[in-house]
Amino acid sequence: MNVVQRVEHWGDAHHPQWLDIVRILLGAFLCYKGVDFLMHMGEMLGLITNRMSFGSFTTLLMTNYVAFAHILGGILLILGVLTRFACLIQIPILLGAVFFFNTLLYRPSSEVLLSILTLLLLVCFLIVGNGPVQLLKFREGERGDTI
Repeated sequence: MNVVQRVEHWGDAHHPQWLDIVRILLGAFLCYKGVDFLMHMGEMLGLITNRMSFGSFTTLLMTNYVAFAHILGGILLILGVLTRFACLIQIPILLGAVFFFNTLLYRPSSEVLLSILTLLLLVCFLIVGNGPVQLLKFREGERGDTI
């Protein structure tokens, strides 16, 4: 057994039920943030343009990636399908939020603690996986996550 298989086996054997509720709430929060980013796309474009020196197409591509990755990843987390993949597409966004945006703009109303908590939960679900509460139940020989 290699390291990845051992981590998956450990995550499947030690998965409490309350962790599924946390996963579903995290998915709902990410969906909300994705819709919020879509509604405030102009502000996000301005923030990225002020902080980074990318071209306008790259900036537009990044903002759309953030919004749609949050929505897609949130839906996948809520349903418990491809949980590790959903976490993988979210982690770069949260790393950027924690290290580039929230810490540089630290104010009392900043969301840096919320970003750090979300990042830690995503890393947790990257390791643990989806758990017993999921949309699709696979047969004994099949796996729910492919990553």
